[in-house]
Amino acid sequence: MRTAMENFGFFLSRAFASTKPRRRTWPYVPGSYFVSDPDAPVAVTTLGSVALAEAVSRNPPSGLCIVGKVETENIGIEKIVKNVLSNPAIRYLVCAGNEPPRHLTGATLLALFANGIDERKRIPGSPGMRPVLPNTSAAEVQAFREQVQPVDMIGCTDVSAIHARVAELTRSAAPATGPRFDRGREAGGETEVERVVAVGVDPRRIKLDEAGYFVIHVEGDALLVEHYDYREKLLRVIEGRDARSIYLTAVRNGWVSRLDHAAYFGKELARAEWCMKQGLPFVQDGA
Repeated sequence: MRTAMENFGFFLSRAFASTKPRRRTWPYVPGSYFVSDPDAPVAVTTLGSVALAEAVSRNPPSGLCIVGKVETENIGIEKIVKNVLSNPAIRYLVCAGNEPPRHLTGATLLALFANGIDERKRIPGSPGMRPVLPNTSAAEVQAFREQVQPVDMIGCTDVSAIHARVAELTRSAAPATGPRFDRGREAGGETEVERVVAVGVDPRRIKLDEAGYFVIHVEGDALLVEHYDYREKLLRVIEGRDARSIYLTAVRNGWVSRLDHAAYFGKELARAEWCMKQGLPFVQDGA
């Protein structure tokens, strides 16, 4: 059974993480990638070895299409599936680098190739914490498994060895077949997720939080937050060493009652913490 925080994290991944195409050029789904040759047949994921991705991308061998990390066994893998499906040139996916603890994305990718997904969109046989692909259809997974072959180099962080494997695979790669997917389309023809253009709000039209407002201060190596009501009465002072402790305390005690106020409060606390750590003055922005 998942903990409360794991449930909350899973909710956030469902609500806010995007695996839908947004870019006009491939790779369509945004992420931390290094593209060498979009028409090449080999993609490489360095799993939890973040710096390794950039190292592999330098002086790439012929045949390297794209390289990037993947640290989560759900949204991260969904991005791989969708970007691979939108490029029929890719025939191999090399899984190299070290596994991210608990997420085990390499083992989860291999389980996906072996077992697909079940009716709950879980990946059978995965040892990861939450191996679920909520934004990916069974048709997409099947197309992904048919298009590319996995290459297990999990644990390898030797750039020259990875380059050599890419070159070897390139020599044996079958020609690409089929057209590249249209931007914004998925295998299986699922309905597009709504895309909304963000628009600011005139500050004069912002509704006040009935629970009061906060004034944030940096004092030495501490954050001090004064909580006032709208009669300017000081209700309490919250002290903490980091933004997370303070906003969780405020939320847990019901001292924030509006989502827009919570977003603003979290943003300003993060700015204040950064200024504190950098030794810079902090001036709170207006809502």
